[in-house]
Amino acid sequence: MSNTAAYIQVKDLVFRYSDGTQALNGINLDIGEGEFIAFIGQNGSGKTTLSKCLNGLFKPSEGDIWVDGLNSRTTPIVQMVKRVGYVFQNPDHQLFNSNCWDEIAYGPRNIQLDEAEVKARVEEAAKVVGLPEDKFTEHPFFLTKGLRQRVAIASILALRPKVIIVDEPTTGQDSSQSLEIMDFLLSLNQERGHTIIVITHVMPIVARYARRVVAMGMGQVLLDGPTDEVFSQTEVLAKTFIEPPHITQLAQSAQDLGFYPGTLTVDSMVEQFGKIARKA
Repeated sequence: MSNTAAYIQVKDLVFRYSDGTQALNGINLDIGEGEFIAFIGQNGSGKTTLSKCLNGLFKPSEGDIWVDGLNSRTTPIVQMVKRVGYVFQNPDHQLFNSNCWDEIAYGPRNIQLDEAEVKARVEEAAKVVGLPEDKFTEHPFFLTKGLRQRVAIASILALRPKVIIVDEPTTGQDSSQSLEIMDFLLSLNQERGHTIIVITHVMPIVARYARRVVAMGMGQVLLDGPTDEVFSQTEVLAKTFIEPPHITQLAQSAQDLGFYPGTLTVDSMVEQFGKIARKA
């Protein structure tokens, strides 16, 4: 549970698909401004369904979601997406315009901003994501996946939401590309104050970037807290079929020697080793 004043409040949320499948089973969650959160859990645990409920793509079957004081049940999606943006796992599922400029401009135009404001927002969003002006007239599908993802994020940023949800941001990218996109999301969080929520199966990424983890299983929140504390709960985590990072597992195996079971980084492990050695 966040200690930050809640921007999003989820109360007793239940969601059923049209075929009767119940994907969410009584979710209660508060999300504050300026947080960096990871949603983790096996496929089918409810992470993506919850995320799509948060930005209004899905309406609750039972319970309520309040975003910036607005109830998602009764608030038009055009108002919801201005507050919570959602970036799909595959940016190609989100991009459909014939050039990058129109792609980024689509959202602002769709909420009927005048063209001067649209232009200002497109230029601002493109600058933030590092999209060069010479790419404005190119078809998004001619870009690298990393740049396509940036265009997708820019199209969300142009709506100026406080919360940005990114589904599996590192899928299909090598290590350097993964760190590049995560560093970019971190900069949005730290420099521009966006709340960032990432859905991911990559636990080293979670350990490196997320300050809070929500672990889900069977449509429920199993764990919710600071990253180190969540990774310390090995028995509950096992229910999510996700293992902590290797460095955390190593610290847990050496817990009897004095290592912290929620260790997240190699540097922290080395620092602890030094302290333990000095006491020996």
